[in-house]
Amino acid sequence: MEENRKNLLEFFSYHDKKHLVKLEQRILQYYEDADHYDRYSFLLKARKNFIDGIVLEHQDVLLADIIAFNEALRLALQKMYDHAHQVWDKMKGDSLFGNSKELIARCFLPSRYPALHPVHRKNSEALYDALQDAEWNKFYEDGVSFMPLRLAEGMEVETFDAYIGMDCPPPNWNEGLDQELTKDLHLILQFNHLFEYTNFALTDFIYCRDFESQTEITLG
Repeated sequence: MEENRKNLLEFFSYHDKKHLVKLEQRILQYYEDADHYDRYSFLLKARKNFIDGIVLEHQDVLLADIIAFNEALRLALQKMYDHAHQVWDKMKGDSLFGNSKELIARCFLPSRYPALHPVHRKNSEALYDALQDAEWNKFYEDGVSFMPLRLAEGMEVETFDAYIGMDCPPPNWNEGLDQELTKDLHLILQFNHLFEYTNFALTDFIYCRDFESQTEITLG
């Protein structure tokens, strides 16, 4: 699959490519300008809508990477979930941590531009950096989830299936995608969050296979 991955730019007409180049140039211009930084984050949403409007016409071509990304993300979240609970179980029984404590775990896309992405241009890394900035990509503040994994005294323990949205029928968060084509994919809640609510275009993240987790411990 890696060798035969289609160049996404083949989906774009000449005029589409020109428009995208100009839009991305504006994004980087304002992102790197302190005087305009706070006013132009909406351009990321405009870019997302423009790219998704084109690539979603070719979901059959993207399907293998959608599936591979969803599975890689599920495994990364399982690893983060298991590690967080292992740490929490040790904390709960240790009086050194006191009576008021909390553990928060978050999972993020890789900080480096995905190597598997079929499009590598001179501004790809810089654009990816802008997308990773939670000040510009508001719903990415807690990473791939709308809410981080939170463990605290007195809180009910959430199962892993509940955390990834697989505890409700049908277990498939495919809103916004071709319903028939993706009906059996079991896309997890975090996939939906990235696709529906953040400013990442679909093709900004489906080529990621590695993820970065953060664990934060607060003592009262």
